[in-house]
Amino acid sequence: MPTPTGAGPLTPEDFDALDDELDFMREQDEEIPQWEFCEGFLAALLCMRREVPPEEYWPVLLGDEFRPMEHMEFVWRWRRRWQEMATALDHPVELLDDERTYQPEALDTRGAMLALPPEERGESDLGELPAYAQVWALGFMYAVESWPEEWQPPRDDETAEMFDGALHDVVALTEPDPGVPALSMYSEDGPPSVSNERLDALAAAIWAVYDLRQIARSLGPRAEPVRKEPEPGRNDLCPCGSGKKFKKCHGAG
Repeated sequence: MPTPTGAGPLTPEDFDALDDELDFMREQDEEIPQWEFCEGFLAALLCMRREVPPEEYWPVLLGDEFRPMEHMEFVWRWRRRWQEMATALDHPVELLDDERTYQPEALDTRGAMLALPPEERGESDLGELPAYAQVWALGFMYAVESWPEEWQPPRDDETAEMFDGALHDVVALTEPDPGVPALSMYSEDGPPSVSNERLDALAAAIWAVYDLRQIARSLGPRAEPVRKEPEPGRNDLCPCGSGKKFKKCHGAG
């Protein structure tokens, strides 16, 4: 997918614009997901052996009523993020703090809630809020579940083990954070909302995306099985149109 002319990495303002556009779409369809979910979905698309075309993935992600031409600003930023993520995943990095490493656009919803004064939190149950990066992982796995035929393990045992381990690391992030909150990803001096174990799980999931992208790129699209037409019976008419029985024509010998 080519990068739009004159475009660069998305800025915080771009992500705000994406959120605003999704909020607008959600007024018509309450099933429209948050950007964090979309980002996980996009990451999974980048890890598939076949490049799924937009006309195939838009209805899955944003519903049958989504019309790209009516949301060109959203599509433009989506394409920019696609290219930004693809570039990061294809660049060899060794450390997560390398500025070239892919970093999911994930929200610390609990941290944001805890940062509010108690009187402004309403009756929200912190335990029911998604854990850090949980929605991203759910978006990733939604894409996996939407194209199960594209996510069959490779035939090679060693590659299949690597593939299964990577998917397991992403699935682990779909679960709640059971650890003791140690820090806030919402603000440096905010109340603790994310455990160190959660950050370790996110790190594993990021490396898993790199592994899955590498596997997909190395194997390429799956070959379509060759379907052989059923051969006519020996006493059937030959399909060549000669009028003879198959055994007396092309089935002879």
